Amino acid sequence: MEAENEKIAVVTGANKGIGFAIVKGLCEKFKGKVYLTARNVELGNNAVEKLKEMGFNPQFHQLNVDDPDSINNFKLYIECTVGGIDVLINNAGFAFKNDAIDPPGVQAEVTVATNYFGTLHVCEALFPLLRNDAQVINVSSSCGHLSRIPSSQLRTKFSNPNLTVAELSKMMHQFVRDAKDNKHVEKGWGNSMYVVSKVAVSALTVIQQKEFDKDPKKRNISANSVHPGYVATDMSSYKGPLTIEEGARAPLYLALEPHKLKGQYMWYDTRVVDWYAPATPVESY
Repeated sequence: MEAENEKIAVVTGANKGIGFAIVKGLCEKFKGKVYLTARNVELGNNAVEKLKEMGFNPQFHQLNVDDPDSINNFKLYIECTVGGIDVLINNAGFAFKNDAIDPPGVQAEVTVATNYFGTLHVCEALFPLLRNDAQVINVSSSCGHLSRIPSSQLRTKFSNPNLTVAELSKMMHQFVRDAKDNKHVEKGWGNSMYVVSKVAVSALTVIQQKEFDKDPKKRNISANSVHPGYVATDMSSYKGPLTIEEGARAPLYLALEPHKLKGQYMWYDTRVVDWYAPATPVESY
């Protein structure tokens, strides 16, 4: 095993877009080793080579957040080679295009599987490897603000201070069932599968921080979610006004700058926004 005192940062879904910019920013300022992960080995290696041409030296490891075997392989690799993680940025995500013709049930199932359950499963695997004072940053969205859920009853469930991961996961399974029955709008979820998945990510972050606060090992870990802004990437069909570097600003702030934020929801300009507030500035992503 390599020296365990070397700082380690991991970014998921990082072969392009915001994830790529986050890795670049970490390589510039993070005093340690940076792992760029992606599900596609060729694209991941190409991204690493591009960064090496810029003078940086990230490491690559395959990681598909939708594949339990891939997650476990990555966990074992980290455990056996570097021993722990100091920064974990859960950036991997998915969104159907607005003109997608897939049935609502399919869109709900695929979107929630990656954005919520993929993030959750990566966290479940890697959280035992987090070191003292580690930073967990979950990339959410403006769509991940609680106010984006139409039903007040559902908003109450999402914001319940006693909500558990098991209960949140149960809600996501119910959402998928409602979408397959084409009753998701009727049941108060709204018409955006992406919104529901990202609200779940934001809610998950709050729960995770509460669990870290109760950690008997007292590792002093921070978990925060961020809205990276409406960025020009594949996901926005390059319509966003922000660059990928601007989209990486808030995640990099949480990863690199001294702060005492725990369980918060941060806007792309590093403002902390009240996730529970009735309304917040609306952007597409």
